[in-house]
Amino acid sequence: MTDAKIKGVRERKSRTRKKGVSLLLNFPYLIWLCLFVIIPMFIVAAYAFTTGDGTFTLENFKHLSVYKQNIIDSFIYALIATAVTLVLAYPFAYFMTKRSEATQRVMMMLVMLPMWMNLLILTYSIMNIIEANGIINNLLASLGLGKLQMINTPGAVIFGMVYNYFPYMVLPLYSVLSKIDPSLLEAAADLGSGAPSRFRRVILPLSMPGIVSGVTMVFVPSVSTFYISQKLGGTSVNMIGDIIESLVNRVSTRNLGAMLSLVLMVVILVCIMIMNRFSDEKGGIML
Repeated sequence: MTDAKIKGVRERKSRTRKKGVSLLLNFPYLIWLCLFVIIPMFIVAAYAFTTGDGTFTLENFKHLSVYKQNIIDSFIYALIATAVTLVLAYPFAYFMTKRSEATQRVMMMLVMLPMWMNLLILTYSIMNIIEANGIINNLLASLGLGKLQMINTPGAVIFGMVYNYFPYMVLPLYSVLSKIDPSLLEAAADLGSGAPSRFRRVILPLSMPGIVSGVTMVFVPSVSTFYISQKLGGTSVNMIGDIIESLVNRVSTRNLGAMLSLVLMVVILVCIMIMNRFSDEKGGIML
């Protein structure tokens, strides 16, 4: 056997060994993925395409038009909340990157602090702030001003989403913005590019992966939320997550809830694919 053939055999054995090690290391993740992601998705799909006695049917999807407005409202609220969160988080994350390391650590701790708390506690804290006898209205009353109707409104739901999911927008933005090479901005300035132009041509394109990641992390839980809308929106806001919860909690309508869950999941996956495609196309410096 020639040296070339021996070398080829050794390389194939090495690749096989690396694949085996990689599979072994990924095996726990694959088990977790199957048990808690893939199998539940198949269960939801099975319920969506069957009746209560397990018979295959497409009748469940005929009820989709009944909940069309709830789906539209959910996407509108989620889009508004995501846009507001992005507008607030982007300058905040950029400001963080310009501070000293000690200041960045403190600001990062403050951003992550709400993530250590339960969503229930955060939502109740918002209720204490904006309810009829909350902090804001008590302050207005002490100043001789009229109280505002803030809770049980669409604005309260959007505010709750922004408040709860703000850290999930800041973290990916900060991660990307902090890695931008300052020499790129210096080069752009040397070429006569002003601050607005540097932002549009350098910073914004390079931060696009962080924007897409943050938008995804905020939009997905926002469009499917149900607890925030129940506590802050009352009966005035009925999002698709509320509908799914009410349907799934009743045995007689569980299949309809699975159908709506499946449709919502497919729509969200399509939105994520579109956003990722946009990120791939816009992820470079604009010259």
